[in-house]
Amino acid sequence: MGNKEILFVYGTLKDPSVQMEVVGKTIVGSADVLTGYRKSEIVIDGENYPAIVPDTKSNVDGLVVYVTREELGLIDAYETDVYKRFLIVLKSGKTAWAYAKR
Repeated sequence: MGNKEILFVYGTLKDPSVQMEVVGKTIVGSADVLTGYRKSEIVIDGENYPAIVPDTKSNVDGLVVYVTREELGLIDAYETDVYKRFLIVLKSGKTAWAYAKR
């Protein structure tokens, strides 16, 4: 997957209709788990969205998807500056980008 970035998604980006809206296509993912985090919520423009926060006793189920750098840039814009993108290591051992509360 030479020019692909690995992204862990756990919320709205798991939804194919959101993927179409953000990157113009659906992205097939494979299940994986992020350990040491739990799901939380964040409010943007009066709407609740999922977010993750550190919690050593919890895990977050999600999907690993492969995106281009251009698609990752589109996803950065979608996530807004309310989220930060950072590298994590998943239960599978894969290193992936994920978005969490700032």
